[in-house]
Amino acid sequence: MKKNWTLTDMPNLKGKVVIITGANSGLGLASAKALARKGAEVILACRSEERGAAALKEEEAVQTTSARLMLLDLGSLESVQAFAENFKAKYDQLDVLMNNAGIMATPYGTTQDGFEKQIGVNHLGHFALTGHLLPVLLGTSGSRIVNVSSLAARNGQMDISSFKDPGNYQPWKAYGQSKLANLMFTLELNRRLPEGQTIAVAAHPGGASTNLGRNVESNAVFQFIAEKVLLPLLPTPDQNARPQLYAAVGEAVEPGHYYGPGKWGEIAGPPKLVDFPPSIGQPADWSALWVASEELTGVSFLSKTA
Repeated sequence: MKKNWTLTDMPNLKGKVVIITGANSGLGLASAKALARKGAEVILACRSEERGAAALKEEEAVQTTSARLMLLDLGSLESVQAFAENFKAKYDQLDVLMNNAGIMATPYGTTQDGFEKQIGVNHLGHFALTGHLLPVLLGTSGSRIVNVSSLAARNGQMDISSFKDPGNYQPWKAYGQSKLANLMFTLELNRRLPEGQTIAVAAHPGGASTNLGRNVESNAVFQFIAEKVLLPLLPTPDQNARPQLYAAVGEAVEPGHYYGPGKWGEIAGPPKLVDFPPSIGQPADWSALWVASEELTGVSFLSKTA
């Protein structure tokens, strides 16, 4: 891959269709704007109609083709299925599915379907969405699935039993697990996909100044330090959306690879190929997560690999 890849290196995307979850702010919105500038038709998949509409106005200010807001609540399997059915009724093409949305280190809560909220939104919702949209992806030549993870995956440990019964819930531990799940899902998905068609890749943004931590469970002092001292020092979403944009449209992207920022311990800089964390496990672990995800979501796709 090019050493100092920038957004100017993105190809012309006219005629391409892209879905970005969580595109109403942060990395998702930055990605949507960048892809639209290159001519892609971008679907902003957002939970909040109000915030999604505001993001759509920003999108319309920079885009050269059409953009569309479609409501999606990843914390509801019913909403995920409805979104997919709505999309498939309108489109027979999907070039990029960017599974970007996420919540971080939130106080304990559950999704509509009873899953611990972080694993439910960050992994299980995206797993189900991918399964529902897979027929369209497989029918689109050269399509890609991009799962957006985090540096927090380095500290993640997989405990499938905690998805519905987390016991002694720890916000950051649960977040790390959900981001590790994004990576394990990517690897197992890529193993199961037919060779030479759709590919699955992963990316992480390093450190980016977004509103992802707005619901972080913390005390007032930590919140003040984070908002007033740490966040202003971090790169902006426009800067650190580059790894996921490279994963989505870069010419030298390989199936099953993982991309992140290339400087300062993967905090910032142009995208590069990065290593999976040691806790990623083995194919048997990825398969176990897949099977559990199918059982929990009721969404089954792609037969088991040998």
